[in-house]
Amino acid sequence: MNEYLIYSLGFLAQILFFVRTIAQWFKSEQEGEVYSPIVYWQISLVGSILMLTYGILRNDFAIVIGQFLVYSIYIRNLQLKKAWRRMPLISRIFAVAIPLIYLAWLIFSGNFNAIFKNENVSVFWMIWGTTAQLIFISRFFYQWIYSEKEKESLLPLGFWLISTTGSLMIFTYSVYRLDPVLFAAHSLGLFIYFRNILLHFGKGSLFSKLNKIPFLNKFITRVSDKIK
Repeated sequence: MNEYLIYSLGFLAQILFFVRTIAQWFKSEQEGEVYSPIVYWQISLVGSILMLTYGILRNDFAIVIGQFLVYSIYIRNLQLKKAWRRMPLISRIFAVAIPLIYLAWLIFSGNFNAIFKNENVSVFWMIWGTTAQLIFISRFFYQWIYSEKEKESLLPLGFWLISTTGSLMIFTYSVYRLDPVLFAAHSLGLFIYFRNILLHFGKGSLFSKLNKIPFLNKFITRVSDKIK
């Protein structure tokens, strides 16, 4: 497959991940506290499928294993938000079936071994990249356990601390791999991770001053109301 097409697929996945983060951040700034909107988890499902496809085409073990591990947590959060069963049946079928089809194909076609033994990535960087991905996606395991304990979908402080640590490691990995998709995604994401950490410590919303401007107040309110 054309290299530019593969990169386009990866960028599309990261654009979706960035959009989910922007939506979450926007809603949190408007509420003045960290918020976990339904749309965050819905976009996560679509973005994860695209990123999984990108990882397979790039023969990147770190990306593939990371997306497989975290996928079910997205679904679980939608269940906790009482939103999973409200989604169209066909979308739920595809959401469950596509990762399973990919996994079966990777195992029975032998391509899983090819990804694991990618000669373009040294052992050190494969371990570094995989560790970075595991740390980054472990935020969702932490979030899941925390949410199960609280009986609702939440994004606790630990989620953003782990996000920051994993993102910095993946950023380093992206420089070695010359991967523009990972480089762009984790450059942009760090600001929002820091903002959520500040919100957890009670720092004021960035929108507090903007809300004093009438037309901006209306715009912020309308956008925020559409993010559930």
